Amino acid sequence: MGTLIMGRRRMDTALFEERVARAMTGLVQLGIKENDAVALVMRNDIAFLEASIAAGRLGAYAVPLNWHGKADELRSILLDCSARVIVAHADLAALVSASAPEQTRTIYVETPEEIALAYRLDSSACRVPQGALNWDSWLADYSPYAGQIRPSPSITYTSGTTGQPKGIQRLPFTNPEHDRLAAAARARTFGIRPGVRSLISGPLYHSMQSANMRSVLAALGAEGVLVIEARFDAERLLRLVEEHRITQLMLVPVMFVRLLRLPEEVRGKYDLSSVQWVIHSAAPCPLEVKKRMIEWWGPVINEFYGATETGAVTFASSADYLSKPGTVGRVADDCIVKVIDDQGAEVPPGTPGEIVSFSSLYPPFTFRNLPEERAKLDRGGLIASGDIGYFDADGYLFLCDRKKDMVISGGVNIFPAEIEALLLGLPGVKDCAVFGIPDEEYGEALAAHIELMPGATLLEPAVREHLRAHLAGYKIPRVIRFDAELPREDNGKIYKRRISDPYWQTVGRRI
Repeated sequence: MGTLIMGRRRMDTALFEERVARAMTGLVQLGIKENDAVALVMRNDIAFLEASIAAGRLGAYAVPLNWHGKADELRSILLDCSARVIVAHADLAALVSASAPEQTRTIYVETPEEIALAYRLDSSACRVPQGALNWDSWLADYSPYAGQIRPSPSITYTSGTTGQPKGIQRLPFTNPEHDRLAAAARARTFGIRPGVRSLISGPLYHSMQSANMRSVLAALGAEGVLVIEARFDAERLLRLVEEHRITQLMLVPVMFVRLLRLPEEVRGKYDLSSVQWVIHSAAPCPLEVKKRMIEWWGPVINEFYGATETGAVTFASSADYLSKPGTVGRVADDCIVKVIDDQGAEVPPGTPGEIVSFSSLYPPFTFRNLPEERAKLDRGGLIASGDIGYFDADGYLFLCDRKKDMVISGGVNIFPAEIEALLLGLPGVKDCAVFGIPDEEYGEALAAHIELMPGATLLEPAVREHLRAHLAGYKIPRVIRFDAELPREDNGKIYKRRISDPYWQTVGRRI
């Protein structure tokens, strides 16, 4: 049997499957049926997997939420997806209580020791609130589900340019063969083979890591291992790779940066020879960082480009990258990728334009409750990414900018409009611009330039205090500056590029 490992806990796949089946029965008793939503407000944990898989097998939507968010951010998603049940870690009880709509049932998971240590939590906060449903004892009350297992739909939430969260909603393919082909394609991209030994240290609320987790579970078989980390720690990751003879990992560039910052004697003392495949995406990777990782780990570093809406549409091996530095690869099988101009015409190689794509391996999607937003992305049947790039003469895709204002910091999407709206609510603020600036560790950080009304006074600490009251910490700009006047285009719109360009002039990239 395969094994799931988290810290000192080990669970074989037989027990895991039994617990998933018990959870299915329990969810049905709570009224969950096909196309209902079960929200997950959880850190990385085996219980996250149990709840997610159980909901999906009932044909319900498992909706992971970013637990870094504020109560009003979570509440807007819980209302949008009409969550009937929330499964949450006990230490997040205050956040859940402040965000959960009425009539929503919550089941709490006792926060494990591994998470408490990783996040330095007080042990008293890790216990299930008195009188609340306790995940483990709740599971014990039910026998394993004996009904029909249904295809899993999905909703993944991503912010829109207005800052409001949008749910990317998909129903499963009606033809099971399509699902099989899609699963096989994901496994190839993620480097997952039967008996895989995988380590997950990225957040499971991220759609990419969640898809990776599901693919790993399907491939464990009798000998496979899935190691789950509460949070990423560079040296600990190396130690776990050696200890468990890990063969596959999904990482993001900020993790590469932190691994490379370890002292040389630390990097050299662990045996990483078991690693066969590392896949990364989610954010641009600096050229030197990627090259140094390949030099250190060998030609096992692979990359894909895509979006939550499309899935992976290109692929680049280590060899591809070394021969075409900076590329995100060639078009993957069963995918279409084009670069177009503002009129929708395809541009020749070497000419930058908007990247549009389609994958036949992903079911059609819509934005939940926002069909008009889905229509805005359509480019003749292809999906607009908001990225600017070009193909070279050999068919390799390169990224050079983003058409949208979205900032990717450490693999997390941040939309400036949400922050700008809060800044404009501050007394004395006439206008503002929030945008991405280069950051050595995270790829990008945020900067905010503020124009005050005549005679108004506002200090940086007051701005930060206001933002912290409404936003998760990773959305707080690293740089806050006050300008006498912000540059504008002829139509009055702020000319962000004139403000942001000086930050990028010395780094040789725009994303």
